[in-house]
Amino acid sequence: MHYMPLGNTGLKVSRLCLGCMSYGSPKWRDWVLDEQAARPFFEQALAAGINFFDTANRYSDGESERVLGRALKELGAEREHVVIATKVYLPMGDSPNQRGLSKKHIRHAIDASLDRLGMDYVDLYQIHRFDPSTPMEETLEALTDVVHAGKALYVGASSMSAWQFARFLYLADHHGYARFVSMQNHYNLVYREEEREMIPLCRAEGVAVIPWSPLARGFLAGDRKPDRSGVTTRAHTDEHAHRMYYQDDDFLVMERLGEIAKQRGVSNAQIALAWVLQQPEVTAPIVGATKRHHLDELVRALDITLDEKELAALTESYRPHPVLGHGAGGPTPTPPAKGLNQS
Repeated sequence: MHYMPLGNTGLKVSRLCLGCMSYGSPKWRDWVLDEQAARPFFEQALAAGINFFDTANRYSDGESERVLGRALKELGAEREHVVIATKVYLPMGDSPNQRGLSKKHIRHAIDASLDRLGMDYVDLYQIHRFDPSTPMEETLEALTDVVHAGKALYVGASSMSAWQFARFLYLADHHGYARFVSMQNHYNLVYREEEREMIPLCRAEGVAVIPWSPLARGFLAGDRKPDRSGVTTRAHTDEHAHRMYYQDDDFLVMERLGEIAKQRGVSNAQIALAWVLQQPEVTAPIVGATKRHHLDELVRALDITLDEKELAALTESYRPHPVLGHGAGGPTPTPPAKGLNQS
């Protein structure tokens, strides 16, 4: 396993981050694994050298945080050796103050997350989405208070418009607030709109890029079909994926992906992840696993280096997409501007 600094910080993270949305309670989503079924994946990740774990208070209504915290403790993972990231923003109750990025919600949410995790701090505390109802300065002040209280070491952000993120960075610098060190954005072979503005912004500002859904919610594994059927429970039931992908051009990309995977004798998922890992701005893609061979395959993708011909073949069929992934409850499509050139 290789390790990299998280942006301009001294924190070192593994080149793969284990995403924990798939661990918690199947009552939340059919494809989520309960605590007993999830435990082997944490053991497998630690054995592979993965030290970076990403969750959110919203996943399984908090159960994902509990499962992660208990697993690491029971597996004997020393707190100094692991990097824990969680998120705040999405609703955690019926009250209007149990959601969003207000000072009140952030104050309660960080304490509740730490209690579920069984930890006294998280390494990275991220805003799950942009909150248009709360002034940016209020959110930054609240996050700075969290850092000053020792409850988080760094703060990060997730999918939003580049201008919104740029303004957050400007306000942090101008007022002396804690600065976002990472951007967890939507980025994979069939969704590359982040290459237009967000990724260049992160490059210029020294912000780590830790993409979510590097395998397009399983779409790039190669078992999805144009009629939206698939062989897995998630393929059948993941309505977000059905709204985000499945365009004709997406299947052209997947066809090229399958050809290269076959030529190399590896899986589609390995080639798709290897492509993301080779993008120079990417620090650590956030990967999910619900079968033991998934994580083994993804770790082996670290050893795959695609040549220029393969890289060109994988990207030449891509066409512009609506902006996806910025919404609070799933994908919120924004049509591309007329005349927009190919990424």
